[in-house]
Amino acid sequence: MSRAEQPPLTIWAVSDGRTGIEAQALGLAEAVARLRPAEVVIKRIGWKAGLGRLPTALIPPSPALLRPESGMAPPWPDIWIAAGRATLPLSRAMRARSQGRTFVVQTQHPRGALEAFDLVIPPAHDEVSGPNVFPILGAPNRLTPEKLADELARWEDRLSPLPRPRIAVIVGGKSRAFDLPQAQAAELARRIGEAIDAAGGSLMLSFTRRTPADARATMAGGLCHLPGLIWDDRGENPYFAFLAAADAIVITEDSTNLATDAAATGRPVYVLPLAGGSAKFRRFHADLQARGVSRPFEGRFETWSYPPLRETQRAAAELLWRYDGRPEAARIAGEGGS
Repeated sequence: MSRAEQPPLTIWAVSDGRTGIEAQALGLAEAVARLRPAEVVIKRIGWKAGLGRLPTALIPPSPALLRPESGMAPPWPDIWIAAGRATLPLSRAMRARSQGRTFVVQTQHPRGALEAFDLVIPPAHDEVSGPNVFPILGAPNRLTPEKLADELARWEDRLSPLPRPRIAVIVGGKSRAFDLPQAQAAELARRIGEAIDAAGGSLMLSFTRRTPADARATMAGGLCHLPGLIWDDRGENPYFAFLAAADAIVITEDSTNLATDAAATGRPVYVLPLAGGSAKFRRFHADLQARGVSRPFEGRFETWSYPPLRETQRAAAELLWRYDGRPEAARIAGEGGS
């Protein structure tokens, strides 16, 4: 059976449903579907009785231990793309459960043996290596030029009147490696506000679920005098529209996803320091700077350009190349042509 005669691939994008984690699995799945006809199915798993809080090695990989809405039942997909620690027990068992027919892909660092996966796509700064490892700069995401244009069009009436330069400020906050104390939030707001005032521009401010409530209130209060739009956590978050409309983007240093999304625009990216830090994030931001994507925020806005980051598309092409080249693919193709 020729590829043109084969039915569309079935791809499951599997995560625990948290926005940033799901975006990695779904973004990669959608990128594969742009290269090959495919049906993408979102799977949001949840473990019963607090099992998800255990170390992943102690969680039995049984679908019976998942909440019913997880929808983990055959027929199994052609390609399984998973992100996040909650998916690891299932990912490690999927090749055996599907009798080798499902091609198993894990984003991020699986923090354990790699042999259970057909392909692992970690961020390069995690420094994972192996024959089935394909590192990328940052994390897979859902951004394409078309998505940015669509999101901008939806918010055009509110964003197009804003004076330029339009500065998108995307704030993270608390994680295992970082924090955003209220005093630091006040200082960052002061520096950002002075720079936008000096440039005669406007503000587009959005927060993430990790932004502490007091830091959020402090930054919003310190910047509300500027022309622009501050997302108040009510209604739809115009995050993607902010990225599309921005002349420059300011992000906090705590999130690979935020930096990767910003780098997909080709616009200048400025990085704000937070309390804490880690060696792997220092490597990540050094890579972005070396590519001409980002610079530390020093209180003023400049203009530069770089090729927009397209690591998700590169990973999708690698995934399909490996999927087509596996022995199981040849066997199934032979069965289809018999």
